[in-house]
Amino acid sequence: MKSKVKLIGLSIFSLFAFQNIAAQKIQKVNGKNVVNPYYSRTDTKILKVSNADWKKVLEKNLFAVSRLNDTEMAFSGKYNDFKGIGTYYCAACGNALFRSDAKFSSTCGWPSFFETIRPKSVIYKTDNSYNMERTEVRCGRCDAHLGHVFDDGPAPSKKRFCMNSISLEFEPNQKIQKK
Repeated sequence: MKSKVKLIGLSIFSLFAFQNIAAQKIQKVNGKNVVNPYYSRTDTKILKVSNADWKKVLEKNLFAVSRLNDTEMAFSGKYNDFKGIGTYYCAACGNALFRSDAKFSSTCGWPSFFETIRPKSVIYKTDNSYNMERTEVRCGRCDAHLGHVFDDGPAPSKKRFCMNSISLEFEPNQKIQKK
């Protein structure tokens, strides 16, 4: 009986450990597969991670946009004309950001949304770069640069969250299987 209990306990532990490993994101960094220990689609705790540590776990282009505030070229991102149904997450940390039903075609060259998935999923900062006054949008969990928000979006919010595709990761909705 004790061996059955141990076996069940070991099986449950193995399943839990496997799920945690599967939830971590693996990326190529400098030609090597690297696990991003800060990535989670369920944890909403705010992260305080140095750029030096982010550089060790993020792919070069994602690091440049999310940590150094670069911007991908207009009309070049994979989600600009994308029409999938699901959820968009922060590519750096896994924080839920937008639902596909809040995405709209703005023709600005970057994926655009009219609202976030929840109020604290993003944070806002004043951006005076390039002799312009804009509102920068950053991930509310890891402070990654995502893009900017403007007041020329559709009703009801009148907001246009203009995001870099590389800063986003898309997960399609699960289909309900009929038996």
